[in-house]
Amino acid sequence: MTGWSKFGNRFTRYTGARALMDDLGSAMSSPHPVCMLGGGNPAHIPEVENLFREELIRLLGDDQEYRRMLGNYPSPAGEERFRGVLAELLNSEYGLDVSAKNIALTNGSQSGFFLLFNLLAGVQQDGSFKKILLPLTPEYIGYSDVGIEPDMLTALRPSIDILPDNLFKYRLNPAELEIGDDIAAMCISRPTNPTGNVLTDAEVSQLATLAKTNGIPLIIDNAYGMPFPQILFTETTLFWDPSIILCMSMSKLGLPGIRTGIVVASEEIVDALASMTSVMSLAVPSIGAVLLSDMVASRQILEISEHIVRPFYTDKMKQALGFAHAALKGLPYHVHKPEGALFLWLWFPDLPISSKELYQRLKHRDVLVLSGHNFFPGLEEEWQHQHECLRVTYTQDAEVVRRGLQAIAEEVSRAYAETA
Repeated sequence: MTGWSKFGNRFTRYTGARALMDDLGSAMSSPHPVCMLGGGNPAHIPEVENLFREELIRLLGDDQEYRRMLGNYPSPAGEERFRGVLAELLNSEYGLDVSAKNIALTNGSQSGFFLLFNLLAGVQQDGSFKKILLPLTPEYIGYSDVGIEPDMLTALRPSIDILPDNLFKYRLNPAELEIGDDIAAMCISRPTNPTGNVLTDAEVSQLATLAKTNGIPLIIDNAYGMPFPQILFTETTLFWDPSIILCMSMSKLGLPGIRTGIVVASEEIVDALASMTSVMSLAVPSIGAVLLSDMVASRQILEISEHIVRPFYTDKMKQALGFAHAALKGLPYHVHKPEGALFLWLWFPDLPISSKELYQRLKHRDVLVLSGHNFFPGLEEEWQHQHECLRVTYTQDAEVVRRGLQAIAEEVSRAYAETA
């Protein structure tokens, strides 16, 4: 072997996303207890799992549904009945104006972003190079490495509001919101992974208007949002028009293994994604789409999200926040105001060691978190703040979360004491 291609070298290097998944795999197979606070795996909610199990058993007993799920290729844009009933739900419940032609399924959200980012950005037909703008950082770790070309992302620093009770919140910095000729699209996650931030309706409207004015799409990563799984702790509006690309997921409902992402976009974008999917994998698996079709058609999916999933995570968030305040009391710290998703984002101002070093120290104690430096893709300027933060997931059992946060407090206290 003489070496990989340029493409091979780019996609075989060690990345933050690979580190996250390696840690997750190691924790699941470890022979001794590990405080797994690093991965984004959703919680196992028995009531939800039982509903999915019952539906799966019903479908497997029906010859026609069995074949629709496992025995036939679907359209390259994804299983057609599911796309149709999802369009009906979005129209009737949220006032959107979409059809099945506005919806494409992908092999998980990560694959969806790979397709979208490389469809829009990178080397253009005229030889110019365009980027994806992340208008609010920190942002999702998975965006960092999906570009076929390097340096495909650019990001803006936020302003920071310090709030009571050791909380804080990132906000858009309007003075920085200028769209140059080198920007192909903007992308935000809402709720934001890793911080739990939810951009306000006014902020999203501002970005949508700016995108439309400049003739570029606004990509909204809605993996934790409306209409499912609704892991939201604040009121929001579901935004869409043909200039918006709305990305959704089945994973955070508790189905990460089926790897099904959803893209709601213009017919032109959906047709392009279908063409790319047909080349890369012929079609997208139908398991998730068939499993959820009747639940979407009957609106049961909304009942599950509103009355089981969201209350479950609301309680988990409040519990974890209480553990964090108790463990970190007396230390210099802030927690990003948790408004959605599965995480606490911890900030230790003037931390004497890097968050990467703190991650390593915790790993030696069998406490797995994620270092904050991984979550600033596209930020070209050096910012000390990005080395002072950790992402902690609170989906594990309460005692695991409590012990993990206590270990974080002990290691942070030791780091400050070393330079006192």
